[in-house]
Amino acid sequence: MALELLQSVVDVARAIFGAQASSVFLLDEEAGELVFRAVSGRGEEFLVGRRFPAGRGIAGWVAVSGEPIVVDDLADNPSFDRSLAQSTDYVPDALMAVPLIHGERVLGVLEVLDPAEQARSSLPELDLLSLFARQAATALRFTTSRGGGADGRPTPLAPHRRATALGLVRRLEHLLAEETPDR
Repeated sequence: MALELLQSVVDVARAIFGAQASSVFLLDEEAGELVFRAVSGRGEEFLVGRRFPAGRGIAGWVAVSGEPIVVDDLADNPSFDRSLAQSTDYVPDALMAVPLIHGERVLGVLEVLDPAEQARSSLPELDLLSLFARQAATALRFTTSRGGGADGRPTPLAPHRRATALGLVRRLEHLLAEETPDR
């Protein structure tokens, strides 16, 4: 299931960057909204399924521009929508956000909230998150393809491809568990 893959993506991203939270938003082009599809850490109990306008906040800016961003001090960033953050019951101080892009199409946004100090303002770290997002988007393209089946629902990954994708994510999670000290 795509939700299992997305949950693995946010769990691994949160671990890689030592973040308080991580989330994947998918773009609902018809509604013009970003939808929380997976959350790890702060807000994971209640944010999945929540929607907001695609042009709002930093995640909205990333979805519209297709550009990654790292912000060390959100208090001074004019794109940060504090009221939107407050509505999620978590207002971060810093974040990293990258688009999930396949081909020319933005599928959504991968966001890491309050990453560890060493990940902030670091272009190599942002490049790493972007690389991870590209891999996630490649896997997601099968589950978010336009057209989908005859009923309009997304076309699922073939069972062997889904198993391969989940196996790769599980191996990455295992590697991180061995290399990352407990937080």
